[in-house]
Amino acid sequence: MSRWLQMLGVVIRLELAQRVRSVAWYVLLVIVAIVVGGVIVVLFLSLQGFQRDLGGAIFAMTIFLVMLVTSLVTPALSGSAINGDRDAGTLASTQVTQVTGTQLVLGKVIGSWIASLGFLAVCTPFMLGSAMLGGLRIEAVLVALPILVLEIGFVSAIGVGLSGMIRKPVLSTVVTYLVVAFFSVGTLIGFGVGTLAFQQEETRDEITWDFDDRTGNSTCIATGNTYETTVPRPDRVWLMLAANPYVIMADAIPPQLDANGYPDDIFGQIGLGVRMVQEPPRAESCADYGDDGTWQDPVEGIYERTAPSWFVGLGIHVLLAGAAVWGAIAAVRAPAKTLAAGSRIA
Repeated sequence: MSRWLQMLGVVIRLELAQRVRSVAWYVLLVIVAIVVGGVIVVLFLSLQGFQRDLGGAIFAMTIFLVMLVTSLVTPALSGSAINGDRDAGTLASTQVTQVTGTQLVLGKVIGSWIASLGFLAVCTPFMLGSAMLGGLRIEAVLVALPILVLEIGFVSAIGVGLSGMIRKPVLSTVVTYLVVAFFSVGTLIGFGVGTLAFQQEETRDEITWDFDDRTGNSTCIATGNTYETTVPRPDRVWLMLAANPYVIMADAIPPQLDANGYPDDIFGQIGLGVRMVQEPPRAESCADYGDDGTWQDPVEGIYERTAPSWFVGLGIHVLLAGAAVWGAIAAVRAPAKTLAAGSRIA
């Protein structure tokens, strides 16, 4: 086993040495630092005086911004990791050594992962700065950073996997970007379209409200009438939303509730919305309200009845990353049993 890990380490070192020697990698680091720093400064100047927990708000924006930036940069680093070496004629020199296909692919995945984490490292000072502003929960930091690291690894695995299965470097890089776009934006579009597609007609009881000027309370009154309405069914397509990396990030962080029982930060608000769409639509009735007209279903009850979206989403990402890596290992295995017309193993 130690020999196997040693050969894996050789591939990782070669991959990192290739990245570090590239001037483009350093240029990208500087650009990312400037862009993220500029956005954070603008947020600080804009939110000052309007946001009580300024540190928590800026940290949330920084995490989402870093996730966006790394999802745009990582495919460029991993999308041609294998087929790029094949086109350059350097892949064969590795395949004739004792390095196996598994070691080759995993080494490139880990090397690309580490190189991409450099963009997270250059953004660390901004995260530390937001912590100094106050209002930042330690549990948000302890959960958000590992999730971000895992998501960067997911994109790296997809990019390297596709570079092994697709012969053309440009095509594999483009497909990697399309996969990232699907999970980041496509899942939101698919969720919206699916919600509208699964609408259904329902008959519901009509209720009205009687407002008391003296007490300021509202009393729910059932009129005895019914009405027809069209009800969307987001609960039938919520899995698409759960696969979104930004939703995974928000839902994984434990919510902090304010005095009214609702999340008081961006993470919690997104997480609550994702949990609510898991439940089938319920007909509104007077039993849902108290004597003073307040809603009787607390947020804690919603979290208890629904599944953790972040766990489901991470499971989907792990399965897809594993499938991509397995496909790349099968594609680079030498000697190959069959080859596509006009292609070569190295």
